[in-house]
Amino acid sequence: MSASLHKCNRFESMTPMQPAQDNRAIALARRVLQIEAAAVSALADRLGSEFVEAVDMIHKRSGRVIVTGIGKSGHIARKLAATLASTGTPAYFVHAAEAAHGDLGMITPADVVIALSNSGTSEEVLTIVPLVKRQGARLISMTGNPESPLAREADVHLDAAVSEEACPLNLAPTASTTAALALGDALAVALLDARGFGAEDFARSHPGGALGRRLLTHVSDIMRDKARVPAIAPDAPLTQALLAMTGGGMGMTAIVDATGRPVGIFTDGDLRRALEKGCDVRSARLASVMSANPRTIGPDALAAEAAEMMERLRISQLLVVDEAGALVGALTTHDLMLAKVI
Repeated sequence: MSASLHKCNRFESMTPMQPAQDNRAIALARRVLQIEAAAVSALADRLGSEFVEAVDMIHKRSGRVIVTGIGKSGHIARKLAATLASTGTPAYFVHAAEAAHGDLGMITPADVVIALSNSGTSEEVLTIVPLVKRQGARLISMTGNPESPLAREADVHLDAAVSEEACPLNLAPTASTTAALALGDALAVALLDARGFGAEDFARSHPGGALGRRLLTHVSDIMRDKARVPAIAPDAPLTQALLAMTGGGMGMTAIVDATGRPVGIFTDGDLRRALEKGCDVRSARLASVMSANPRTIGPDALAAEAAEMMERLRISQLLVVDEAGALVGALTTHDLMLAKVI
């Protein structure tokens, strides 16, 4: 048999195996997701006074939260510290092994230590427990074994036990780490609510990204002020509006009454519709072709609100008015894009 024929036969014999392998992979993946979902769901049924006590302890202490762990629990602890810090609870992660070699010096009597260990018997974590107590800090443990040494020594124990791991061997931390992650998120959100932490507070801890821009940028920060917004009276000729639109560079002109309040807006779209109806550009007055009762927004509104309004109404320009309803500026979708709000 030639080498090429041999390879062909070998390939053909392997091909029928592929669907079976795919089905097995999907079945295993579904089992993993179902086990981990059940583990998280079971946590909700077990929440009780200990959780409330943990929230109350952290909320009332004047210090910071130090989250520690090792191995896979250490990775979850690091994420929990980051989530707490970004939601209004000053927190940082300390590796359990490093803590016993000097890092515990950063812990003060006003702090709360959260120690994660699924078994509750991690030697590195248990080593630092007496030192935490000697410092006068409070200790919250999060384990999968309420009878473990770490759980017994803690001031408050949070039960993150799971009935089984998602690993087919029931060995690799899978469902247990998911449960600990979810329980940590629940703790962070409960503290967020207890502190009255709002959207603007969240943005202040995320100033460098798109989130900060969306949450902290106000209309007044990016709008074009009144001096740069073309505005004319409703009885003005259409030709005047065309000249104003060309000079303004916004694709529109505001139509204002004698008090400076917008009564209409004339845009490129209004011009197209007027021409389609056979409008005589030379003789028409703005009142007959403008869009009356234009949408407006206040300068103190968030730019994200303006973006939502413009997207929902499918408009490209938005007039900005003060509390008295007088025109103070305008903005376009292009302005929002330049500010990276959208």
